[in-house]
Amino acid sequence: MTPSSPAPVFDGHNDLLLKLWLEHADEPVSAFYTRVENGHLDFPRMRRGGFCGGLFAVFIPPVSYIAQVRNQSEAQAQAAFDPVAITEAQIAILYRLEQASQGQLRICRTVNEIEQCRRNRQIAAVLHIEGAGALDAGLARLDHFYALGVRSIGPFWNLPNAFGEGVNGPFPGTPDTGAGMTPAGLALIAACNRRRIMIDVSHMNEKAFWQTAELSRAPLVATHSNAHALCPQPRNLTDAQLAAIAQSDGFVGVNFGTAFLRADGKRDSATTPLTEIVKHIEYLIARLGEDRVGFGSDFDGVNVPAPLGDVGGLPLLMQALSQAGFEEPLLEKLAWRNWRRTLAASWGE
Repeated sequence: MTPSSPAPVFDGHNDLLLKLWLEHADEPVSAFYTRVENGHLDFPRMRRGGFCGGLFAVFIPPVSYIAQVRNQSEAQAQAAFDPVAITEAQIAILYRLEQASQGQLRICRTVNEIEQCRRNRQIAAVLHIEGAGALDAGLARLDHFYALGVRSIGPFWNLPNAFGEGVNGPFPGTPDTGAGMTPAGLALIAACNRRRIMIDVSHMNEKAFWQTAELSRAPLVATHSNAHALCPQPRNLTDAQLAAIAQSDGFVGVNFGTAFLRADGKRDSATTPLTEIVKHIEYLIARLGEDRVGFGSDFDGVNVPAPLGDVGGLPLLMQALSQAGFEEPLLEKLAWRNWRRTLAASWGE
């Protein structure tokens, strides 16, 4: 496998919609189809890297971050801060990308639609909510977002919301960083199960994780997390959590962020080789089996190893895995087959 013949890759997490909403709100379509500066993802580089689809996160950033990126005062950013409007604006951007794609990008709601996209060389985009701040505690808006195409929800990011609080602590540390889910959080898990919306445990603290493991009838899925034993970030998964994921026939998408890869937790891209990603994949396969591991890059949300660079570097990662002894059938599982299997188990065929 060479960089000139990219394998199709389905990726479990990116923050492209956030980047377009924050930095290219006036022209997200033209930016995506030409070049998104200082980002990891756009259409030309997706094609170059073999990116065939993935989960596109919708994320409500902190007010302070909005102010910083948009060069506003916090008072200005706060005055315009509306979690529901922000969520709907990012979803609307994805619809605009689909409309302008001339059939080359499609919002998908089923495994069959994703499979059709892969066969037709279309990009399959699945809407994922990261941090359920736009949902009310009574879940009155859940069906609204489901109707818009949301098929995956991570209840938390780092900050508390109506459903509990995400894992949030210094490096090195454990995921046991606070209280678990509120009654509304438990109700959200049950409601997602009923609708067959996939639940993402990536930003759950340890208590919330175990509550989900006990309550949920679906496979436990971490869309963009790594092995705590190799990198003791609080957001990485302990061996006990990995055992629970394996027991549920779940899945882990490996995060490409240097802070979640390196044993020292540093965010330094320049000195982080692709072998750091390979190490986590090998470790996770040893504990989960080769059918329960794939990619969850976190592109546009993290610093990635410099040799990877951006989505266009995916063939180099596949090459590094091949050089580490991964044969073609396993490479296909990691690239897309395992995600297909996991989504089918979560949503149904």
